[in-house]
Amino acid sequence: MKHISSESGAANPLLISSIILAILSAALGSVMVWALINYNDQKVNVDSKIEVAVTDAKKVQTDEDEKKFIEREKAPYVQYVGPEDLDEWTFNYPKTWSVYNGYDPKSGELAVYLHPGVIPFVATGQQFAVELKVVRRSYEQSLKTYESLVKKGDLKSAPIVVNGFTGVRLDGKFSKVIEGSVVMFKLRDKTLIVATDANTFRPDFDGIILKSLDFNP
Repeated sequence: MKHISSESGAANPLLISSIILAILSAALGSVMVWALINYNDQKVNVDSKIEVAVTDAKKVQTDEDEKKFIEREKAPYVQYVGPEDLDEWTFNYPKTWSVYNGYDPKSGELAVYLHPGVIPFVATGQQFAVELKVVRRSYEQSLKTYESLVKKGDLKSAPIVVNGFTGVRLDGKFSKVIEGSVVMFKLRDKTLIVATDANTFRPDFDGIILKSLDFNP
């Protein structure tokens, strides 16, 4: 009968240690690979965000520089002088704008259109930076033409004083395509109407046109 060694059923400590070490090494390797992949992903995301931020910052700066350039180019302003029989009312406008002057001496009506660059074709619904008109309607009649839009809530009406001249200002939506401001002044038996057809031009409308407007009411 053979003698069975007591060690035959026991696990080899060296083998167990090797297996544990191999498992730990594999786990550690997996963690390192995951960490490296995650780091690369994060780095790509951060780099992309930085690139987008830099691009946005450059665009903002470019836009700001362009706005400043456009504003500088507007000066010195040009003075418009109306016909003598309409009291030679005057106002200033940017030198980069064009002017179309339509005057009918027989009716005494005047229509002046101003716009940056080339004047658009004059037609109903066409937007202009600024329109100035002298119409053969009384001040009261001119106000009534906007009465329904004020009641409807499309327009807000408020008194205004420009360089000592009292008038009424209307702001809001005048039609489907025209949204801006209209200021009306009494000019004897006529009405002086100053308007901008788009809110984009409101800073020039308020800060240049109205600010410099002068006439004999």
